[in-house]
Formats: sequence, structure tokens, C-alpha cells
Amino acid sequence: MEEGVSITKHSGVYTLKAQQTIPLSMEKAWDFFKDPNNLSRITPPEMGFKITSSIDRMAYAGQIITYKIQVFPGIHVSWVTELTVVEAPHFFIDEQRFGPYAMWHHEHFFEDFGNETTLMHDKITYKMPLGILGDAVHELLVRKKLRAIFSFRRKIIDEILS
Repeated sequence: MEEGVSITKHSGVYTLKAQQTIPLSMEKAWDFFKDPNNLSRITPPEMGFKITSSIDRMAYAGQIITYKIQVFPGIHVSWVTELTVVEAPHFFIDEQRFGPYAMWHHEHFFEDFGNETTLMHDKITYKMPLGILGDAVHELLVRKKLRAIFSFRRKIIDEILS
């Protein structure tokens, strides 16, 4: 897959895949992504992203992170994720424990691309709540919003890490 975002659906479950090259060694890229506080830096400002839990350590398996996000203008929701697997500096996985999706499983992979370059892969497997109504909202709003989030991330990661 070229750099970009693809979203597919099978048996009611969506899969988003994205990848991006980062002009840093894998270890330096990991140093940025292992800090949960950097998530707010790579999230579009209009989402009103705010971590509400105390972050006292870098990413570790079992870490619970709570935050608020704006899903629609004026509508904020709480989201709770758990880092279920952390294998520095190669990958980590976060899963929604409570939030706007019926299911959310996000895999982040880092691959040494040589010459101080890292290839970052994201794979998100998610399910919308509310059955066919949720799927309709996905087609009308969520798909576009997720693409916009990853487009923003691509741009801001290039700016911050270049």
C-alpha cells in the first residue's frame, strides 16, 4: 500500500490501514510515539482532544488512558483505552474499553526502513454502534472524519519529526 489511508468493511467490521514514512531512526520515532501526551499533538484541534487521566509513565502494557473528544460540534464523549501490548520499539496496541465505537482495536507498527527512516503502519479494526444506523453514520460522516484525522496526522508528524 502506498502512503495513505484505506478503509474496508467485512462482516460488519471496518478496517482502516494507513502508513507513513518518518525521517527518523526507529528508536527516535519510538521515543515520540511511546509518550501518550503526544497524542494530543497529532490530533486535529477541532476534535478538542484532552487527556483526563494522569500520565506518569511512558507507554506500557496495561496502561489505561482516559480522554475527552468532540465527535460532533458541541458533543463531547469520554473515551477510555488500554495499551494491551507494548513491544518497544516495534509495535503497540491500544483497545477501547469505553467510548464511541462498539469495538476499537488499533495496532501501531514501526519498521526500520534504513537510512534513518522508519515506516509506520497503523491498522484499526472497529465496529460502529447501533447496527445499520451506525453504518449509515459511518458512510455519511465517520469515514470522512477518520480520513481527515489521518491526513492531519501525516502532515503534523512530518512537521514535528522532520
